[in-house]
Amino acid sequence: MTAPRQVLPGTTYLVTRRCSQRQFLLTPSPIANGVFLYILSVAARRFGIRVHAFCVLSNHFHLVVTDPDSRLPAFEQYLDALVARALNASLGRWESFWAPSSYSAVALVSPADVLDKIAYVLANPVAAGLVRSGREWPGLWSAPEAIGADAIAAPRPNTFFRANGYMPETAQLELAVPAGFESRAAFLDRLRPALHALEERARCERASRGRGFLGRRRLLAQKPWRRPAPGEPRRKLAPRVAARDTWKRIEVLARLVGFVDEYRSAWRAFRAGARDVVFPAGTYALRVTMGVRCAAPA
Repeated sequence: MTAPRQVLPGTTYLVTRRCSQRQFLLTPSPIANGVFLYILSVAARRFGIRVHAFCVLSNHFHLVVTDPDSRLPAFEQYLDALVARALNASLGRWESFWAPSSYSAVALVSPADVLDKIAYVLANPVAAGLVRSGREWPGLWSAPEAIGADAIAAPRPNTFFRANGYMPETAQLELAVPAGFESRAAFLDRLRPALHALEERARCERASRGRGFLGRRRLLAQKPWRRPAPGEPRRKLAPRVAARDTWKRIEVLARLVGFVDEYRSAWRAFRAGARDVVFPAGTYALRVTMGVRCAAPA
């Protein structure tokens, strides 16, 4: 039995998804950038998701989001499915767009952990050896100053979507300052140096190995059906929780183990016919599909 995923309201996550066979299906282009930004904007509003930061690389994307109403799985399913259909149509392909089991949603425990992951997301183009600064990335990349600023307008793409369809002509995406910071200025005062440090570390590491950066010209020339050269690390750990504080991480993991034990006990009782059994708080799939009773979040 696959371990159930606990989905609690108000949790902030680092979300990642990778393209099938690591192909460059998200290679920056006006169509790819416009489609992804538009669908992300529509999905965030539709499911009440608060987006803090994003970066869409050629074969995967990262989001940092907060899920106020425990709707992250529905949000992710909508986003992934519609992006796949729209970009497959634009590329003239029909195979699977996303790699199986590549979806990752890592719960972030504290405001410091959220800030760390936002800096990580925004430094990703540099860490991957693509450009010398995140600002040079020609794909979707949320600049720090856009967080907490005016909403980003995402016009409906001319491709795939019908002009007279039900989708809005323009969608608005607000990048929210994450909770736990006294002000937007205080948050940016911590994010900017953290991002600079990660980018500088990546530049120094590449220089020490005598390696440069791919650069915008070669990035934009990538073909969607190509993929990175062999040698990329595979089968890494797939964490569900990230916490800078070791004891907080241990505490959260212990609670997660307790959730799994309670869930499996309730599931066995439910399968035996006990329809009044109460599942632990954070149960998602059975609550949505079968309407099981769930305990209230603590």
